[in-house]
Amino acid sequence: MTDPTPAPTASSQPPITADLAVRLRERLAGIDTTAISDRAGLTRVVTSAITLRSATAAICAPAYPVRARRDFFPAAWAVEHAPPGSVIVLDGGGEEFAYAGEIIARGALARGLAGIVVDGGFRDIGYISECELPVYSRWITPFSRSGTEPGEYGVPVTCGGVTVNPGDLVIADAEGMIVLDPAQAEAAIEGAHEVKAAEQRVLDRLAAGATLSQVVALDEHAAALRAGVSHKLGFSV
Repeated sequence: MTDPTPAPTASSQPPITADLAVRLRERLAGIDTTAISDRAGLTRVVTSAITLRSATAAICAPAYPVRARRDFFPAAWAVEHAPPGSVIVLDGGGEEFAYAGEIIARGALARGLAGIVVDGGFRDIGYISECELPVYSRWITPFSRSGTEPGEYGVPVTCGGVTVNPGDLVIADAEGMIVLDPAQAEAAIEGAHEVKAAEQRVLDRLAAGATLSQVVALDEHAAALRAGVSHKLGFSV
């Protein structure tokens, strides 16, 4: 069997480090993935078919991508070799096959990993559903096996319909999961604070009795559309 030593990072951008991820996580207080997605035009949104399975949803961590096909060995290897503070993002081809379960999740907790995201299946849901480690998967299934596939590590993968490069920033919460380029991450999170501040002004006005047309430029936008003029719908407060 080929030695499954992780390959060098394939991204052309400096990856998100665990230390930077911690600082960004602190800046995420009060910010959700919707605000980041609204601000960052190049945000990659992972399909909602990749579903939260554990008791904890929140992830803000650099990606450690893994590619596997119908073998749980790559997930086990990744748990032992991914940098602490990173999130394993496993491209399992979307197959209804359990790439990991309780033992692998416990191993990830022991090594201080930030989560496991699998475009494929997970099992042992009785434990996983109460697990503190964020776990996401496309399927729940008992079927698994190991022994023939070495896997690929530290290479760009596809997960939930988006490309994930080594060191990309993965952010997940109750709204969903997004992936940010390292060069974009800090500005996107700072911009999301501006989005939330603007939304709060609107919410305050609505709570005080304003109508939607008084806080959102609906009439102006409608007129622009009728005139065939490019116009961005926005708040008017």
